[in-house]
Amino acid sequence: MVTRGLTKRFRGGQVAVNQVDLEVPAGSIFGFLGPNGSGKTTTIRMLLGLIAPTAGTVELLGQPMPKAQLSVLPRVGALVEGPAFYPFWTGLANLLRFDAADAMADPWTRKLRAGEALERVGLSNAAGKKVRAYSLGMRQRLAIAVALMQRRELLVLDEPTNGLDPQGTREVRLLIRELAGDGTTVFTSTHLLAEVEQVCTHAAVMSQGRLVRQSTVADLRAELRPRLIVRTPDLGLAAQTLSGLGVTDLKQSADTVDGDPGELPIDKLAAALVTADVRLHGFTLERPSLEEAFVALTGEGFDVAE
Repeated sequence: MVTRGLTKRFRGGQVAVNQVDLEVPAGSIFGFLGPNGSGKTTTIRMLLGLIAPTAGTVELLGQPMPKAQLSVLPRVGALVEGPAFYPFWTGLANLLRFDAADAMADPWTRKLRAGEALERVGLSNAAGKKVRAYSLGMRQRLAIAVALMQRRELLVLDEPTNGLDPQGTREVRLLIRELAGDGTTVFTSTHLLAEVEQVCTHAAVMSQGRLVRQSTVADLRAELRPRLIVRTPDLGLAAQTLSGLGVTDLKQSADTVDGDPGELPIDKLAAALVTADVRLHGFTLERPSLEEAFVALTGEGFDVAE
């Protein structure tokens, strides 16, 4: 999946997505991260040809969109902006109806595939229940089951764990890993940092309609400079000693001095503090979280719920 200069401007001049250049490697689990309202869903709708971009181009599975959508979209599974079903039909009946609308689907294996999809998302016991009795989390699972009715080369999930309890969230994350292990590229939008840290191989960060960063998750972690955290009652003496040794960006709180040690040997810093008669109650090296990195990129907070 590749976009170049992807832009969406709505009536009234509001720019929802501004010059977005995305590159999603085949076989990756790609986290599309940003606060609510940052332009993630609008971008996904353009990727799938649901709305037309004001400017820019989209390639999906190597083909231009929306020109090639008739040949490309049958190879793509998607969950966008929450599930919508026939409320007075059962979960199974809804699955069968969605599959019947797919010209590429095999009618002879439809019931078998529906049963397998429901089992994968943990809804086998609710297959005969009417969807109006489903909770939000169950509807979310059913929507994922629709996307799993056939093997897909690309799976696009917009906030797939929305409405799920912690157990359901863990199960969806496991399912995403299994799908990627089978060769499916998974593109998932989220405002939850835990989604990116625990599941994704790559990530892109959106803020106010702009793409501010994309990289592998491993590279993002590697770029975060660790900080030296010293707990001591001798704050002034500790800060003076560390500053003299070359530790920068020193900060003091109630009982802590922290700073950037750069490439300085940590054992020598500890020894120097002891030699200077600094009473040490704690001495650790902490790497900032992805949350801190993303807040630095966007200036906005993220939901870090598990």
